[in-house]
Amino acid sequence: MITDINQLDFTKQYTYADYLTWQFEDRVELIRGFVSKDGLKPMRLHQDVSGSTYTKIFNYLEGKACKVYAAPFDVRLINKRKPVNNQSILSVVQPDICVICDLDKLDDRGCLGSPDWIIEILSPGNSKKEMKEKYSLYEENGVREYWIISPIHQFVQVYHLIEEKFVLSDTYYQGDDIPVGIFEGFFIDSKKMFVS
Repeated sequence: MITDINQLDFTKQYTYADYLTWQFEDRVELIRGFVSKDGLKPMRLHQDVSGSTYTKIFNYLEGKACKVYAAPFDVRLINKRKPVNNQSILSVVQPDICVICDLDKLDDRGCLGSPDWIIEILSPGNSKKEMKEKYSLYEENGVREYWIISPIHQFVQVYHLIEEKFVLSDTYYQGDDIPVGIFEGFFIDSKKMFVS
């Protein structure tokens, strides 16, 4: 029984079955079976951006057949070439915000399969994970739209999945209206996103 994060072997590959047995409070993710822990607690600015963005999406989706969730919320990414079970799942992530339109992917443990849209918010210490490790993980798992938000530098990079590869649609800055690719006619006002 693992009751302390320090009991984990960070060089070992784990599965979702292992993850379910851990009895500690620290937030961790599995990326291709390897433990990735959140270092610093999110800054207030991170929480402001997350809250305002989540609220805008939540209000837009009211009455629509999609749902939005904010961390902590487990997303289990699956290998489509293997039978799906707790032993075969090697990636469990907690995106800052995610939108799921196939509601059959939702269960009491979170989301089983790829969300349609994921938003990650950069904080000191997590930039490499969000911009490299999770970027490639989300790309190979078919996430249709991926946003990386920098509260400090006040920009949003928007990627769309085209022919199984992420393509940078644009980089938006404070004051821009940001179009949401998966929802025609829906824009997020970055002036409200970056209010501090």
